[in-house]
Formats: sequence, structure tokens, C-alpha cells
Amino acid sequence: MAAIIQGIGAATALYSPNKSLFANNALRSFTVNIFLSVFIAAPERKANLFVVKSDARLSSGLNFRGGRAEELIANAVATKQDSAAAGTSTSSKPGHELLLFEALQEGLEEEMERDPTVCVMGEDVGHYGGSYKVTKGLAKKYGDLRVLDTPIAENSFTGMGIGAAMTGLRPVVEGMNMGFLLLAFNQISNNCGMLHYTSGGQFKIPIVIRGPGGVGRQLGAEHSQRLESYFQSIPGIQMVACSTPYNAKGLMKAAIRSENPVILFEHVLLYNLKERIPDEEYVLNLEEAEMVRPGEHVTILTYSRMRYHVMQAAKTLMNKGYDPEVIDIRSLKPFDLHTIGNSVKKTHRVLIVEECMRTGGIGASLTAAITENFHDYLDAPVLCLSSQDVPTPYAGTLENWTVVQPAQIVTAVEQLCK
Repeated sequence: MAAIIQGIGAATALYSPNKSLFANNALRSFTVNIFLSVFIAAPERKANLFVVKSDARLSSGLNFRGGRAEELIANAVATKQDSAAAGTSTSSKPGHELLLFEALQEGLEEEMERDPTVCVMGEDVGHYGGSYKVTKGLAKKYGDLRVLDTPIAENSFTGMGIGAAMTGLRPVVEGMNMGFLLLAFNQISNNCGMLHYTSGGQFKIPIVIRGPGGVGRQLGAEHSQRLESYFQSIPGIQMVACSTPYNAKGLMKAAIRSENPVILFEHVLLYNLKERIPDEEYVLNLEEAEMVRPGEHVTILTYSRMRYHVMQAAKTLMNKGYDPEVIDIRSLKPFDLHTIGNSVKKTHRVLIVEECMRTGGIGASLTAAITENFHDYLDAPVLCLSSQDVPTPYAGTLENWTVVQPAQIVTAVEQLCK
């Protein structure tokens, strides 16, 4: 009932004559444009567009802040030699090339075409096309009712989405930034995750909540949030994190088709990662990890942007004689303990690499799960590398220090394998 009431309130707010509401919306849009212009791959903004290829090169890019963009993005993607192991395709394979944000857009558009109950709502998702252009062109194709621009009221439009899901729609709610969704934490925890249970199964909540997060290019503490640890304890919620255009599209389609509420985490530094994906339709399993690189000596578990830091470290480790097995866990809740367990039984050593905070993070939960289920197979304690428990600094040098870097991964593996 609370979700329905919140939905009505949000719907009323959409048509409110209060001009200051929309003035604030324009102000936030303007501010976000300043922060994010280098990430937005819009044809009309070609001067601000750069493309990250699988060999870590930038093309047609803007040399922003003295080339710092190139330095940081290069750290976030696998080298060309590692691209096959990292799950990226080569141009010789069939299919079509897409950037990660375009893969999300393609998956969303295919589901909207297939199922008329799929709708989108959020700030600037309509005619502007979203902060990262994931919804670009959808409002023109499907109209303002299926692609709904909302005021700056995360609690209201998230509650409205939950109410819409209860009545048979399949809403995709976009948070302009994951940090803003903290304003909707009550709706996500007390309504989204619990209503199926508290209604005795009378209501299903097939909703997708998605948006950008992670440490970006000097976006400051409030725009560099990693909220996986915040949401993991909510009963009834599934969580997945995409890391390549291929799994971004497959996870988007699977999340929309799921009868459960799903939170899809996207990383701000991966939106312009390019990959060739199949022409034919595919849908991934929401609860399945991905074997990125098979190995024998140590299991490295990671997800999202850290997948590429791990693959950079793996190249160094191979040159030193180590054979790491790399798994992108993708499903943050629940964990794919089948895939993880089989790897632990083979390597007997585990390193977890995450961008989440160390205290109460995904790594802490994963460490507990591995220790409880596979303790007898471990030859060494589980080691976890996480971001430091500090607000993300604005200064670029300090920002890098808060996040796990490839050299730290190499050192950790050497320590584990002694």
C-alpha cells in the first residue's frame, strides 16, 4: 500500500505547477553534464566522445585534464593480448560492435519491443536520453508514457516503479547516479524486497533498478559511491554487476524478464568499453559467474571494473610463472558457489579483488561464504583486496590510492602462493 501511495504522489508531482521543481531538475542535469561530458557518447557531442577499445587505446577522444583520462581508462581495461581471456571478442568473429552503454540500450530496447509492459522511468531518461545515453531514442520510439521523465525525487519515482510492478508492469528505474538511490532506500528495502513475502505471494515485484556507480574520473565522494554493500542485506533482492558489453546486454534482458526485483550495477568507467557481441538474441543467467581465465595456482574472484585490473595483473603473474584462475562473479547476490567452489577445490587458494569498501563489503560476505562452505579445501586464508574505508578524494592521485591497483594484486598472489 505504501508503494502505491508513493506512486500516486510521484505521479502528481510530475504534473505539479511548481516551477522550482523543474528548475532544480534542470540544475542537476546541467551539473551532471559538466561532470560527465567526457563519458557521454552522443553523436551531437563528437568533440567530447572517446572510445575505449579492448586493446586499451583511446580513439577520437578529448585529451581532458592533460591526458589523465587516457591514464585512468588504460588502467581499467585489459590489454589486447589478454582480450580473449577477458571475454572480449575480436573483429574476426561474427556479430556487431557496441559500446557497453549501447549494449545496455540494445537489450532494453529489445525487451521493450518484445513486451509492452516494460517501461522506463527516471531523471532525464526521456528526450535527453539519460546521463550516459542508455535510454537515448527510446522516448521518441515508445512515447512519454513508457519512457517517463521524473522530477528529482528518487523516493517517489522508485516507489512509483514498485507500485507499477505490483500492478503488472515491468519498470526499469534508472538512478542518475547510484549514490542518489540512497534517497530511495526505504522503498527498495521495505517495499521492493519484502512485498512479495509480506503479501503472502499475492504481489510480484518484477522491477529493475539500474544506474552508474563506482570510482570515476575525479567525480568526488558523493558521485563515486559503491552501494553493493548497502543493498546486499535486503531480503528478496537480487544483485548483478556487468563488466563487458556482452554481459551487460545479457544481464539487462535477464533482469527485465525476472519475476524478482533486480539491482543492476554499472560502472562509470566501463560505459565506453567496446566489444563485438552476437547478432542473435541471448539472455544470461542472473545467478551464474563467468570463468574469465582458467588456471591452477590461485582463484581470483572479482567483478565490474576490477576484472580489468585483475587481468592486467594476471599478465604480470604469468610472466613470473604463476597460473591464476580469474572468475567474474557477476551475481553479487546470490553468489554462484558452484562455480566458485569448483575453482577453490582445484586451486586451494583464494584472492578477492573488489572496488567495494572493505568493511561490510561484498568481499567480506564472499569470504564468509567460502570459509563456511570450502574451509577444508583451503591451503591458506582467503585474502581480500578492497577500497579503503575513506570517502573518495577529488584529487586524482589520492583517488587512485583508494582503489586496488594491479601491482597490489601481483603482490597478494605472490604472498598467497609462498
